[in-house]
Amino acid sequence: MEIKEITVIGANGALGVGVSAIFASFGDVKVNMISRSMEKSVIAIEKAGNSVKALKVCGNMKPYTYENLEECLKRSDYVIETIVEDLSEKEKIHEKINKYLRKGAISSSVTSGISINTLANCYSEENKKNFMGIHFFNPPYSLPLCELIPADVTDKTVLREMKEYLTEVLFRKVIVVEDKPAFLANRIGFQFINQAMQYAEQYKQNGGIDYIDTILGKFTGRNMSPLETADFVGLDVHKAIVDNIYENTNDYAHETFKLPNYVLDLIEDGRYGVKSGEGLYRNQDEVYDINTEEYRKKVNYKIDFIDKVIEKFKIGEYEEGLESILSDKSAEAEICSRFLIDYVLYSLSTSKNIAENISDCDIAMAEGFNWIPPIALLEFIGEERFKKIAKKYYNTKFIEEVIVKNLKSNYQYEKFLKAKR
Repeated sequence: MEIKEITVIGANGALGVGVSAIFASFGDVKVNMISRSMEKSVIAIEKAGNSVKALKVCGNMKPYTYENLEECLKRSDYVIETIVEDLSEKEKIHEKINKYLRKGAISSSVTSGISINTLANCYSEENKKNFMGIHFFNPPYSLPLCELIPADVTDKTVLREMKEYLTEVLFRKVIVVEDKPAFLANRIGFQFINQAMQYAEQYKQNGGIDYIDTILGKFTGRNMSPLETADFVGLDVHKAIVDNIYENTNDYAHETFKLPNYVLDLIEDGRYGVKSGEGLYRNQDEVYDINTEEYRKKVNYKIDFIDKVIEKFKIGEYEEGLESILSDKSAEAEICSRFLIDYVLYSLSTSKNIAENISDCDIAMAEGFNWIPPIALLEFIGEERFKKIAKKYYNTKFIEEVIVKNLKSNYQYEKFLKAKR
């Protein structure tokens, strides 16, 4: 596949900037950046250059507005829409793309969950064969995962060539997934996060939000604890993702996607997290107390098993650190163990149903979330021991169906386990 010129629509948004930068730098292609005003496009070009730490690539990017849409589309090999996650707005844009798209050109919507088959209906029979969804993770320069989502009518050769281009030219870690709500990485990641929100409500007498975040801290294989992650993403964005999954799927973990009432209350008050200044947390030292509905100072919880794990991880004794979690009988260690089990099982079962390969869940979580890959975690725990622990929560038949024999990870678990709370 040869791509010399592309058009990015909605180029001034965070993903528009990031996607433009990736194509302009790694792909060395001409990028037409379309925003609602020339000023926004000019600013976007500067941001794009800074995002890849190479201002010289700015020469590959040209600023335009929607008034230039037709001329840009008629000379582009590839058109990428990155506007707001709203189906009706995206449909309007793709109807325009279909009108001006040059013959043989490819088009995509950058989305984290909107139906690709629905958007494909905006295109003619000929053009829809070259249409697919593409989900970059933000920021693309740091998170190389790219989910490709074909519509039912997407040409398989075009899909294969696009996967090769993204992999070999743009250095993306590409997985092909079905057109299912939230696709793969977000489906797994937001299940974990939303279940943590539910546990915070369940254990609100013990401390709630910061209590659960402590139990599921960095030592469990993620750079940021799950409820801090929700604040970083935005509670409104989190709601949109889990609502979509809850309303349009019905797997065994369906109820874990139901958003707790206290989160709904925060969203209604405009407390979305980092972008609004307060959400589950406020500043760096305050947390929302679900009981009192007020903010309070975060607590430095004294939890023995966590101290033991971190002590072992610091000196590279990972197996001993894991043992400190799995053999501890405290309520906190039980919660931690349950989440590790659920994470692996949900990742594997979802990947089995949505992705080309069951092992794609490892790529999704390592490269899109920077979380410990689930198969690597399974190998770390050990298949037989994992099954033994899992039987406390799930029936044997389900576990045997999900845990495919001789699963192997291409990732090392050690790099994801932090000697930190």
